[in-house]
Amino acid sequence: MDAILDQGSWKSWDVPPADPAEPGSSYADELAAARVKSGYDEAVITGEGLLGGRRVAIAACEFSFMAGSIGVAAAERLVVAVERATREGLPLLAAPASGGTRMQEGALAFVQMVKITAAIQAHRAVGLPYLVYLRHPTTGGVFASWGSLGQVTVAEPEALIGFLGPRVFESLHGYPFPEGVQVSENLHAKGLVDAVVSAGEAREAAIRALAVLAADRSAITAGEPPVEDLRPVEAWEAITRSRRDDRPGVRTLLKLAATDVTKLSGTGGGKNEPGLVLALAKFGTAPAVVLGQDRRTQRANSPLGPAGLRVARRGMRLAAELGLPLITVIDTAGADLSKAAEEGGLAAEIARCLAELLTLDAPTVCLLLGEGAGGAALALLPADRVLCAQHAWLSPLPPEGASAILYRSVDFAPEIAQAQHIRATDLRREGIVDRVIPEQPDAAYEPRQFCERVGRTLEHEIAGLLEAGPADRLATRQARYRNLGR
Repeated sequence: MDAILDQGSWKSWDVPPADPAEPGSSYADELAAARVKSGYDEAVITGEGLLGGRRVAIAACEFSFMAGSIGVAAAERLVVAVERATREGLPLLAAPASGGTRMQEGALAFVQMVKITAAIQAHRAVGLPYLVYLRHPTTGGVFASWGSLGQVTVAEPEALIGFLGPRVFESLHGYPFPEGVQVSENLHAKGLVDAVVSAGEAREAAIRALAVLAADRSAITAGEPPVEDLRPVEAWEAITRSRRDDRPGVRTLLKLAATDVTKLSGTGGGKNEPGLVLALAKFGTAPAVVLGQDRRTQRANSPLGPAGLRVARRGMRLAAELGLPLITVIDTAGADLSKAAEEGGLAAEIARCLAELLTLDAPTVCLLLGEGAGGAALALLPADRVLCAQHAWLSPLPPEGASAILYRSVDFAPEIAQAQHIRATDLRREGIVDRVIPEQPDAAYEPRQFCERVGRTLEHEIAGLLEAGPADRLATRQARYRNLGR
């Protein structure tokens, strides 16, 4: 509590718990000893405090009390606190450290995880943030319920985090659980937690996340309408410029044009990188969930595949749940063409992304930032407003692929690109794009100015979308795509 909350702001919500043990039983003796040893009356502590001046609710485990195990009394305390946070409209921060279900209470304690999960879901269902900080150790039913339901989840360094505790596993199977699996750093590498941070760093991470998740939407300002540049460029010139290694991608955009950035799981880097960045961020006064195809990893032979699209759908669900604007950033040479991608359901994931975007309640803005080839681009395209950088483009295939289909040679790619009307100005004329963002003369030569121009445009478009209700936005979006090409 001292590391996370503003100094002196903690207020307990706890009342003495009902005693679950029969008087005189060995379990009653264990509870009495735990209270003396730990100085706490149960394994869960709940209350409220200020976090960067924002009022928040907190529920934490105390591991020194019977290994932080959850019995009926602890579960009831936790649920009462979650329900109070929901009634009072407070963001909820959970900090579990637990061996799981309290074995002394058996089946009734075991099913308390269902009750806790129901309370957490009711909290999330009304659009309130739920953040989780997994501490050492977090295992069993706690990890498999309220420990794994955070909209943002971070973990303590070198923490033991896993479903079945290693001591139990070895006792049951006669050999140890493999080392390095149930460790917070490994979970982060696999995309199962969003970051590994100390308690002090968790404070700053929570402040940043809540600046977006709990942002005041009424404070968003539209500003002056952005200037467009509708001078056409040669299609092959646009393609060539969009492929420059020094052209700004989504990571550069977040670095130069956004504030309060929190990168979420699936964006940690390395061989398991899914080719997509998922982040919370603010562009000016506008909070948003950002899904961005990462040209850096795709240049390193990691094109967008099913795993990346599943990360994208996590972002769509997060935007829908919290009513946050969603920004999709297209910058891809194409989807992953491989045995693993086909068997992993690439086509189905593209279809699910299209379906979710078309029906999402949240405001949506798509940004064509660079290359826009094939199904990987189409998957993130449907939005209320579509913006396009001056040298970005959209095509069913890279022009070389289209040339190979039509002429069995890649030599006609420039002519194909021109004939397919893939340029920003062509897309604007056809109603696929709503606004063209100037590059003066090329985003690679003016990365900061270009990214800031994009950021201002995103803020302007989000402010305009928030003026309409969800039903009106959805109807307009459906009509937009119904009427393309009519």
